[in-house]
Amino acid sequence: MEIFSEIYSCYYRVLRHLLCSQNSISIQQIYDQIYDEGFEESLLSIIPKLESGTWNLFNKSGDLYISKINSAFITPLSNLQKSYLKALLSDARIRLFLGQEQLETINNMLSSVSPLWKQEQFYYFDKFTDGDPFENEHYQHCFRTLLNAQKNNIYVDIEYKSPKGSRIHHYYYPARLEYSVKNDKFRIIAMEQIKHNKTKLEILNIDRIQTIKLTDKIYTLTNDLNSAIKNSYYQEPITLQIINKRNALERAMLHFANYEKNTTKINENTYECRIYYNKNMETELLIEVMSFGPMLTVLGNDSFLKSLKQRLENQLSISTIQNINPNI
Repeated sequence: MEIFSEIYSCYYRVLRHLLCSQNSISIQQIYDQIYDEGFEESLLSIIPKLESGTWNLFNKSGDLYISKINSAFITPLSNLQKSYLKALLSDARIRLFLGQEQLETINNMLSSVSPLWKQEQFYYFDKFTDGDPFENEHYQHCFRTLLNAQKNNIYVDIEYKSPKGSRIHHYYYPARLEYSVKNDKFRIIAMEQIKHNKTKLEILNIDRIQTIKLTDKIYTLTNDLNSAIKNSYYQEPITLQIINKRNALERAMLHFANYEKNTTKINENTYECRIYYNKNMETELLIEVMSFGPMLTVLGNDSFLKSLKQRLENQLSISTIQNINPNI
């Protein structure tokens, strides 16, 4: 049996939204809802059963469909869903989104439930050990302030300690929060307003924020964030060649899922993947590329190749020294 059966899949979510609507809807509106939220083949599976009455979920009045379920309809959680939620409560990152009172309430509600997994069952062999202090009160305050600002389009006043040790003080709009699995850290893509209604993107690690507070300044610019991010990308993407052995293509798509990329098929077992990245992320991307394995070859760009070769030479030098003197 699969962990998540079809009963909690796409078809049921789509039908739930249709059934909870208290308005009469046409078959075309049902088509549109299914098309927006489902798969292309969902129409072939759902529509015939609704039109024939096999799924006796709607009353029909002429060409209109009326849900048989009232607005008070509640879907109870399954034991599997409860077990999944209980497991999430043991993740330190959950404290960034839930306060102590909320955590205690949910824990009490799930007191008789066994977690689907435990944190000690996982061993991350390719993750840095100096992740963010998710249980630290100052860190939680910074994170929640950023979430609040992002939801309400408010600038925040941030004092920040750069990696070089200098202090930076600016007003920023926290446009996007990102999590790095490799580094086990959260960062924000922040927009700083400069002259003539132009903005500059900055990437800030939340753990380096010294002080933060909300301002009265509202973000009103119409800049498209995705366009601004693309404009911040390094002039040339890196080009990777992937030999699709041992499921390498699927692993690569998952491995680099957080980057914008373009992948094309060269021949039966060879693919070319172009990854677009911000210069500030080059070191992290470099480590991820090096950790992937022999089915991946870096073809360019020149700057990335130079950094890659330098890093490999440094590692070889360290390895040589350790072989000469094992006590180091």
